[in-house]
This record gives sequence, structure tokens and C-alpha cells, in this order.
Amino acid sequence: MRNARRGCALVLLAGLLTAGCASADEGEHADQSSVPAPPVDVQPQAVVIAVRLAAGTVTPDDTRVEAAVGQPIELVVDSDTSDELHVHADPDHTFEVEPAAGQRFSFTVGVPGRVEVELHEAGRTVATILVR
Repeated sequence: MRNARRGCALVLLAGLLTAGCASADEGEHADQSSVPAPPVDVQPQAVVIAVRLAAGTVTPDDTRVEAAVGQPIELVVDSDTSDELHVHADPDHTFEVEPAAGQRFSFTVGVPGRVEVELHEAGRTVATILVR
């Protein structure tokens, strides 16, 4: 009888130890899952402005666009003539336009405000960008 009690006690003790280990493991995993993940560096999507110079016509004509400080802005230009795009921002940007399709010019603006994008030879404002 004494051996039976001792055997039951050992089985009960082994069961408690096993349950305790399982609880400790679960607690460790729970602690790890509660640690916040490091921030993900998400790049803002670029603002794209399509510009077309064809047979003396400029499209768009002073379109209004919004962007955030530091957000990439991309001008995609199709042109049948040479010209110069000037971005009146801080800092200023100047891009040489060639008679070609699919020209891409990228920039960012570091200071909030109104930014005008002009074609110098055509004497036209293509876009006004409100940077916030």
C-alpha cells in the first residue's frame, strides 16, 4: 500500500512539473508576442504629374496638386520640343526637357508652401503644388 501511495505521489508530482513547464513556456511566448515590432520605414507614394508639350500646346495648364514635405514628386514629360522645367521650391530644381517621350524628373520639397512648376521657353505654369 505504501508503494502504491508513493507511486501515485510520483505520478502526481511529475504531472505538476510538466504542467508548470508548459505554463512557463507559454508565458515566455506570450511575453515575446507582446513586444512591439520595430517601426517599418514606409516611403510615401510619389505624386506624379504628366506633362505634354505638343505643337505649341502645354498640358496641363496650371493644374493644382497637393503633396507633403519630403514626399517624392515626379514629372513625366512627353515633348516634341526642347524647353526647361523650373521648380520654384526650396531648394529650386531645373530640368532640361528634350524632344522625347517618357522623360522622368523627380524631386522633393523641404519647406511647406506654394510651389510653381514652369516651362521657361513656353512661358507657362504647368502646375502649382501646395506642399504641407
